Amino acid sequence: MELVLEGVTKEYSGKKAVNGISTTIKPGVVGLLGANGAGKTTLMRMICGILKPTDGKVFFQEGEKLEASEEMYRDILGYLPQDFGYYPNFTGKDFLTYMAALKGIERKRAKRKCQELLKMVNLEAVANKKIKTYSGGMKQRLGIAQAVLNDPKIIILDEPTAGLDPKERVRFRNLIAELGKDSIVILSTHIVSDVESIADRILMMQNGQFIFDGKTAEIGKDLEAFYLEEFGDE
Repeated sequence: MELVLEGVTKEYSGKKAVNGISTTIKPGVVGLLGANGAGKTTLMRMICGILKPTDGKVFFQEGEKLEASEEMYRDILGYLPQDFGYYPNFTGKDFLTYMAALKGIERKRAKRKCQELLKMVNLEAVANKKIKTYSGGMKQRLGIAQAVLNDPKIIILDEPTAGLDPKERVRFRNLIAELGKDSIVILSTHIVSDVESIADRILMMQNGQFIFDGKTAEIGKDLEAFYLEEFGDE
């Protein structure tokens, strides 16, 4: 299976936020690095089908070809946006059950899946507590759980570790690495350490284009140093 981008462009008022990106992404963890304003979120929203490209197309190929604009494409997609909304008075368990219903998951399967995911993200002990009592890290782990409820083949995570403490980030990275064994995982971040140890591939973005596409080892130097050379303290 593979996710294919062909000449993907997004233009706003004459300015190209994403400029003619073409690439093919296979299963594994892909780290999408870049400073704020590089075009990462715009690109991810086009991959998710939330935004329509000004030019080019996004599609998933596994036998049948599914374009990002098709409803069936959403069935194989899991998405955790940077500003994910929660219902503070829901418990974690109730929230996942509600999201499963929205995704059209059959009730018995949803119940079993919610239990599995609460265990996977280490939230079993607080499953019946209200989300408003959760720490930032716990909310993010719940966000990951809802993103994978439908066993997606494509998982898009936009700045999922922003604001987390170092211990939570390590836990998060381990979880993402596990998900990347069977799915295409695209992790957008400006925190280099979040992807350095787990990403099978690094895509570095600047001014709407990729300025690097490859493995960390291909850089020939420390990834953090390379990133700072390109983006400074942005």
